[in-house]
Amino acid sequence: MVDIIATWRHLKKMDQPFMYIYPKQKKYAASETASVSVAPKYVYTPLNHLKDGTIVNLYGIVKFFKPPYVSKGTDYCSVVTLVDPSNVKLTCTLFNGNLDSLPKIYKVGDIVRFHRIKIREYNGQMQGITSVGFSSLTFDGNVGAPVVPRASSKAYTFMDEDLKIIEELRVWAASNLSISGPAAKLSGVQPMLFFDLTCQLVGKAQVDGSSFLLKVWDGTKCPYPTWKVPVEAKDLEGDKVLLQQLRNLTVDILVYDNHVQLAKSLKIGNFLRIYSIHTKQASAAADVSHIEFHLHGGTCYGRGIGVLPESNPDVKELKEFLESVHLSDSQNTESVSSVESDSTSNDTIDLESHLQIYQQLPVTVLTDHQHFSNTELKTILNSTAPQQYRIRAKLKNYKPQELHQSLKLHCSNCNSLQEVPDGDSFDFILQDSAVTPSNPELHNTSWYDSVTWTTQDQNQRKITIHFVRHDEMLQHPEDTLLMIEGGKLKEVRNLTKRFKCVIPVRSTEDDLELLDLSAPFLLQGNISYYGCKQCSSPKPIKNLSSIAAEQQPSWEPTEIAQVLGIKLLQYVFIMKFTLVDGTGALNAYLFDYEKFFQIPASEILTNNFLQQKMQMTMNMLCPPGRKLDDLPWLDCFIKSYNVRDTTGHKVYYQIFDTTVAEDVI
Repeated sequence: MVDIIATWRHLKKMDQPFMYIYPKQKKYAASETASVSVAPKYVYTPLNHLKDGTIVNLYGIVKFFKPPYVSKGTDYCSVVTLVDPSNVKLTCTLFNGNLDSLPKIYKVGDIVRFHRIKIREYNGQMQGITSVGFSSLTFDGNVGAPVVPRASSKAYTFMDEDLKIIEELRVWAASNLSISGPAAKLSGVQPMLFFDLTCQLVGKAQVDGSSFLLKVWDGTKCPYPTWKVPVEAKDLEGDKVLLQQLRNLTVDILVYDNHVQLAKSLKIGNFLRIYSIHTKQASAAADVSHIEFHLHGGTCYGRGIGVLPESNPDVKELKEFLESVHLSDSQNTESVSSVESDSTSNDTIDLESHLQIYQQLPVTVLTDHQHFSNTELKTILNSTAPQQYRIRAKLKNYKPQELHQSLKLHCSNCNSLQEVPDGDSFDFILQDSAVTPSNPELHNTSWYDSVTWTTQDQNQRKITIHFVRHDEMLQHPEDTLLMIEGGKLKEVRNLTKRFKCVIPVRSTEDDLELLDLSAPFLLQGNISYYGCKQCSSPKPIKNLSSIAAEQQPSWEPTEIAQVLGIKLLQYVFIMKFTLVDGTGALNAYLFDYEKFFQIPASEILTNNFLQQKMQMTMNMLCPPGRKLDDLPWLDCFIKSYNVRDTTGHKVYYQIFDTTVAEDVI
């Protein structure tokens, strides 16, 4: 019972609101607004009153956003998730061929006003999309900041009623939302960090077809030696004198894929906010380590680049600071934070010693069938399938380059693959389930104890936790399975830090039941376990009582899935390797749970060390920028197999019984 009370008190404390006192807002200047001669009266719809198929006006606070990026067509696309005091989320996907016509959002916590946005229902959730006449205003969300609209069109209305709404939203956000982003100065960065950077662009260059270099500074020094991307001096755009003066203060950010087009369009001198930069640590010669700055492809976690106007308060502050920096001091000081700018080999120096050793020796190990002799790729390509082969080849290329994209969920029953859901979709499902009240008749049964309390926020949600007993006793938290009703994502995650297993549930008339299988049915530590929708036949939660009655309940995911009628999905790495050996080239697929990389696929998303290890492994197998002759050899087993579809018969190849040598990394 002590554990129950402690958990109850901890979660109540976590939801405790606080008072925020703010100064009276100054009136906005007439020059900061525009209006028509007869201002129409607009009605604004709260997010919890939206209906499918309607076109509405609304206000919202930015909870998450993706800076504009080029969509698959010719339009720019921006994604923004809004919240308001109704505590409902609305995700809007906005398209426009003109970049300036999209909302000018600079950070989480900004307040937006959307006029004429269309609402549609998709998978049970309301979404916003652009419609004819869509327009937006964006405001700084900080209490006390000037109310200066950032408009997507030249003509707009702004009345005293709008000012009142903004002030109210600012106060509500200050008391109810955590909107401080992971912004950082270069002087404060650490390896394996994702952060936002406000900076000035002083140089840029094309590196290759899928990456582009941005040289930026913010007036502070990075505390680590930094990687300088090797480019020809003639290809580097920017003031050569200034670049030389700033050589100890600039860092090189390599941007990839969908960000390249926007990076090319940037002008030297632009002030930027670059979102979700990744700092990666690499080991260099003489036991000195340096870090690299990457803006990976895709738009997950809001990755992107925003250009800030000089009127932006953050830019004004940055300009004043940059003007105070004494470049002569920086130029004459031997910096410990930068690798010399004229170096052209620092990007691969950490691989040199390893590559010299492994250039002739294979970097992979065969775990079986050592009696097989090597077969040339040319022979394999001319042979019928199915067959198995041993090969010695080099890894010319691999996909996906962004390694996190290789992680999938696999059902061994129907052989289907699916993407790993993100946290937002789980949060939506939890919010939906919280609408269903907990059934008191299902509390305190013969095999679990129940505790219910009301949160102290304005919604006053009721949360119920059911603690499973063993031999009529509660176990230690590290051995306990519990079920939660009405909790949000943050509450579920906090419970996983203390208890062994957490299962989100909801009440029916007769029993507790699992949520939609789009959500994890079980959370254990940092790992979320999912079930196959097609192959699962969920059973009542009371079936868990059979495990609780065992002599020593282990609460293993496979056992829990079995008694609940869930076909467990497994985390796997799916990659395509292009292998060459001088006689031919073929594409072989890697389908790996943890054997090849010696890394559990289920842990990669939440473990920075394993992510770094996987990236270093791929850099060893396929060193970036190396000629084919300099690549290391791989010993592999591959098998060929036939696939028939509507287009006809095809032969595919898959790597098996192969692992990376332990001393490669």
